[in-house]
Amino acid sequence: MDSAPLLLGAGLLAGAMNALAGGGSFLALPALVLVGVPSLAANASSTVALFPGGLASAWAYREDLRPVGGVSLGRMLGVSVLGGLLGATLLLLTPQRAFDQVLPWLLLWATLVFAGGRRAGEALRRRVRVSPGAVLGLQFLLTLYGGYFVGGVGIMMMAVWSLLSSSGAHNLNPARTVLVAATGASAVLCFIVAGRVAWPQTLLLLSGAVVGGYGGARLARRLSPQVLRGGILLVSTLMTVAFFMRAK
Repeated sequence: MDSAPLLLGAGLLAGAMNALAGGGSFLALPALVLVGVPSLAANASSTVALFPGGLASAWAYREDLRPVGGVSLGRMLGVSVLGGLLGATLLLLTPQRAFDQVLPWLLLWATLVFAGGRRAGEALRRRVRVSPGAVLGLQFLLTLYGGYFVGGVGIMMMAVWSLLSSSGAHNLNPARTVLVAATGASAVLCFIVAGRVAWPQTLLLLSGAVVGGYGGARLARRLSPQVLRGGILLVSTLMTVAFFMRAK
């Protein structure tokens, strides 16, 4: 129970971050590792813990949903569920030691994509017109990554979608929230069936994330995109550095 305040607080902030701009796993996963959950189980448990919060955010955003890159939300949902399922299966086949080594690099990749995706997207849109088929293909790869490693998938969706659409972050955020939840749904099922969830810690984290997820979705309409990006980038950078130091 000594870890309860830490996990509840981390869940609250992580749920709010996911609703605002993504990146909640940059808090949830390290919090689980800090209280003694092995990194592989922490990754699976973080996915389970943040899933209900994602559903709460999706419900709060239900009136603001729009297609992404000219592709209907229904088609994007189907691809996201499939990618999440395959990514989670791949994670279950990964040895613990190998995941410990690759984890800091996954965090670094997510952080770099978030930091540079917007400018790269503006440059690409001036030269390339992306077809709906390419949008679905990229979404499958994103959710394959998301099923394998929950950290930063929402950030990566926003970054990649900025390559495909001129819509601002506030317009893309509702679809991101729903599709991350869809990706998590299939991953959650895999992790529960495989018995990889640390339930006592997960339930504490989950409780905070549901409250933070719904409240964050409401707050997102009032915050500027610059504040959202700056805050998430700061958190993701700090956590990436911390995990590289831990891996030494």
